[in-house]
Amino acid sequence: MTTFTHTFDTAVFKKVISFPTGIFIDNKFSHGSNKTTIDLVNPTTGRVVAEVSEGTPTDIDRAVAAARRAFNTTWGLNTPGSRRGQLLMKLADLMAANIDELAALDAFNSGKPFHAARDGDCVDAIGCIRYYGGWADKNHGKTIETTEMKLAYTRHEPIGVCGQIIPWNYPLMMLTWKIAPALATGCTVVLKPSEFTPLTALRMAQLILEAGFPPGVVNIVTGYGDTVGQAISQHKDIDKVAFTGSTTVGRKILEASSRSNLKNVTLELGGKSPNIVFDDADLEQAAQWTTRGVFTNAGQSCCATTRVFVQEGVYDKFLEELTKRTLEIKLGDPFEHDTNQGPQVSQIQYDRVMGYISSGKEQGATVHVGGTRHGDIGYWIQPTIFTNVSSEMQIVREEIFGPVGVVIKFKDEDDIVRLANDTLYGLAACLFSRDITRALETAHRLQAGTVWINCSQLTGTETPFGGYKQSGIGRELGEYALVNYTNVKAVHVNLGRVM
Repeated sequence: MTTFTHTFDTAVFKKVISFPTGIFIDNKFSHGSNKTTIDLVNPTTGRVVAEVSEGTPTDIDRAVAAARRAFNTTWGLNTPGSRRGQLLMKLADLMAANIDELAALDAFNSGKPFHAARDGDCVDAIGCIRYYGGWADKNHGKTIETTEMKLAYTRHEPIGVCGQIIPWNYPLMMLTWKIAPALATGCTVVLKPSEFTPLTALRMAQLILEAGFPPGVVNIVTGYGDTVGQAISQHKDIDKVAFTGSTTVGRKILEASSRSNLKNVTLELGGKSPNIVFDDADLEQAAQWTTRGVFTNAGQSCCATTRVFVQEGVYDKFLEELTKRTLEIKLGDPFEHDTNQGPQVSQIQYDRVMGYISSGKEQGATVHVGGTRHGDIGYWIQPTIFTNVSSEMQIVREEIFGPVGVVIKFKDEDDIVRLANDTLYGLAACLFSRDITRALETAHRLQAGTVWINCSQLTGTETPFGGYKQSGIGRELGEYALVNYTNVKAVHVNLGRVM
């Protein structure tokens, strides 16, 4: 495996970027229409280290035109599913051959540990492309028995041109979650990566070109949310929008889509997920998984289980275990093998998280661990645990998206179900108990799209992911994601009889 070092050296960052950083339309890289650029900042240092082209609404028009042309000619219903699957499998092979580079780009760009990017994000991303490559020729309709006087059957047809907007927390993985089911079903794509973390998307554009996808099938336009993102949301020739990000932005996208052509929309949004520890749990195991649930990816995860509820009888013992594991988290160079936590992705995100920490202190919560910045450069925040919190506090009710958890006591099953469900969100939940009956009964009462029992943060390409309430609309992953990109057509054939 290639070893990357000296992440604080700007020259090394630029050396890693050995590919075009323009927008990618119709299988060609170019400047945006205004020929302006976006600065990329290394979050480990806070310094500008590179730049990419800034796309505009005019570029979205070009990308949509290319995607529409491809859909009507060289893709969509004109390319058999078996061929689409072959191309996706080829793309997965190319990703595997370049896995170290893809992981390094995500680590440089977002600050996440290299080993987490490589062995987690990249492996999952490659698996996602392969999984939907396998689905490409298996997304069938069916024959439906009605009467002997007619034949009725369904076809699963691609929706058309899809606008996709992905976040900065898992740049490569979120890209594959979006493009893989879309391409498998025969849709074409116009994708906007986050302006903070566009590098793996642009490197993937090269791999998509190398894999042999026809021009216009995948188009990638880097730019800002209020220009490029807005243009995607309201474009009259985009048939479907898929977005992952905050609930606030998701609501704006839904509104913009409804004002244009009432396009199909799926949204994977925020969360404030509960982490429940019953008094019969294996406390060491629960503390280990809870640490992962709160602090993975520097807390920058929509399904982070940051509301930690502990049954009264084991509260002190569990808090002791959780404290020990939290203090063992190592913040450091993302390319060091033993680094557990990197920085927040940007100054904006750093300020947001520190604002919530200040709010918790001001509203009377106790900082049990952490609560301050780490180091004197970059966007580093210590893993933080609050105790003595109350339900009306911002740190309990609002998504922080940083390495901050709150620990709260509860009494019994009815109490914890009430507390856990007392939120606008419903993305995920986890619970710990040796009593499988108690665990399953509680899981079934929780209002969440994903529930983990005696674990946390485990997803799989085969398993659907999405939320209840204000955590989103629709499901990513698994067979369920194919529905997002498919129109179902019913065909009725008269067999020659008068009916």
